Amino acid sequence: MAHIYGLKTSANREDQVFDFVSSKMLQDKNCGVYSLIRAHGMRGYIFIEADDKAKAESIIQGVPYAKGVLPKEIQFAEIEHMLELVKVEMNIRKNDIVEIISGPFKRENARVSRINKQKDEVVVELLNTAVPIPMTLKMDAVKVVRREDDSTEEPEE
Repeated sequence: MAHIYGLKTSANREDQVFDFVSSKMLQDKNCGVYSLIRAHGMRGYIFIEADDKAKAESIIQGVPYAKGVLPKEIQFAEIEHMLELVKVEMNIRKNDIVEIISGPFKRENARVSRINKQKDEVVVELLNTAVPIPMTLKMDAVKVVRREDDSTEEPEE
């Protein structure tokens, strides 16, 4: 059974710690850490769901701005009020210009070339590269910056 632990971070560095730890989780899928919770508005902490405290501590080894795991386990009821399950219908269309908001290409702009609604994924191509390379990302990893209007198409004759 998984347990929830608080991870102390440097103030205003929660997002960076979250990105580092999630990258480590993706590299080692059998690390015993199942999820990360970034409660917005709570500065200096993120939460880790892990098998035990040792696994939570091992995943943060070498992570900048991570100060350590709190000594006591946190009960779900203590943080439940900070969480909200939201199913958002993404309004993304082919050829939209999007900004990548998570992962190694964070803050880069890209053009949507394909959408897979069943998997909640989009295929994008970075704009500022010499050779366009298609990348598949989750829909919640991008936000629409500019919509390519239908009115910009050439009129048919």
